[in-house]
Amino acid sequence: MVDDGLKVVATNRKAAHDYFLGDRMEAGLVLRGSEIKSVRAGQVSLREAYVKTDGQQAWLVNAHIAAYDPASRLNHDPKRPRKLLLHRKEIARAFEHVQQRGDTLVPIRLYLKRGRAKLELALGRGKRTYDKRQAVAARDARREMERALGRRRD
Repeated sequence: MVDDGLKVVATNRKAAHDYFLGDRMEAGLVLRGSEIKSVRAGQVSLREAYVKTDGQQAWLVNAHIAAYDPASRLNHDPKRPRKLLLHRKEIARAFEHVQQRGDTLVPIRLYLKRGRAKLELALGRGKRTYDKRQAVAARDARREMERALGRRRD
């Protein structure tokens, strides 16, 4: 994805560790006033978040957007479900993947694009423990090779 005026607010770094990530899509978020102010301040966590869909609508569940202190009594619930803005065809395709293939819609990152909050989603298939071990072993082997090549160049 080309970064044209994007400000990344939050990333879900565990997503690539826990899932094989497939097709990606961009969704808008329906937020309240105090929520967008917290997002702009970078007070967001996607660590335990996931996307739930019923074939008609999609919802971001369990994402933590911290309370905005100056809003006082007009504040929001930090873990409330938030509606995602996607085209009907995108929701239908994602719902089909979730139902038939057993995939999960995983939030990857939250960013601001032209002043609007956007969420990057990916269709993910859960990794087993041995898949995670293989990924860690491959990463360690790659680092070792880079270190060995780096020593020879000096």
